[in-house]
Amino acid sequence: MDTPLKFVNQTIDDFAMQVTYRPGAHEGRLVYNLSLVKNEDLEFAIGTLRDAYKTGVAASGLVKFLSSGERIEDFVVPKNQTAICTVCSITFDGLLIRHGIPINPIGGGIVEIENRTPIRFIHMILYEYTTIDPLQVLNSQRRTSVTNVMRRGNGTILANIREFHMEAEPLVGTVLDELADSSFIGILEVGIPNLPLLGVPVSPQFTAIAAVGGTNPMAAIKESGRWVQTNAMKGLMDVSEMSEIRDY
Repeated sequence: MDTPLKFVNQTIDDFAMQVTYRPGAHEGRLVYNLSLVKNEDLEFAIGTLRDAYKTGVAASGLVKFLSSGERIEDFVVPKNQTAICTVCSITFDGLLIRHGIPINPIGGGIVEIENRTPIRFIHMILYEYTTIDPLQVLNSQRRTSVTNVMRRGNGTILANIREFHMEAEPLVGTVLDELADSSFIGILEVGIPNLPLLGVPVSPQFTAIAAVGGTNPMAAIKESGRWVQTNAMKGLMDVSEMSEIRDY
């Protein structure tokens, strides 16, 4: 039987509903991205991940490294490569749903940054019209300048945006308070009801939230000319399996 097309907004819903992550207790499952780098580039990748977290262009400081031959779910790390699991920003959508906040994932794109302040989305792919993760597509096209943002505070980064009904604002505030003491730092900006956020319009009586893309560190590695392959929203992982990048 033919498998029907599955658009990214449906995939987000599937993963977000399975998130059980509790930031305060540091337990539960979250959504992860899986990237591959060459073994000889691992030290550079670790340094980039650390700097990305310090400068706020990573969704989280949590990582997991797997060596060649190791298995994660149905995937075996190829020879001469290292797998890097990072937190996917879709984890945030799962946190909102777990608090009873219905969300509408809008899309992923590239945000212009000036003086470390987000200005606007300059590229956007809507989730409901694509079967491939937008940030994965945009990253492959080398349209970012994440390294410039890390070093100088100006450039472009990967980000995504979703909206929630404005009546849920107090509940969203509770989620953001929970994240304040965690290593999840990926909230880029919170909008105002009925007004566009970073140039992206919202539905009537809705408010938007933009989040930093979890694959920004990998975009920075790619910008250096090194080989990296990324699979966004690869699966779910217990947070206890991950470590803080600052410990490496």
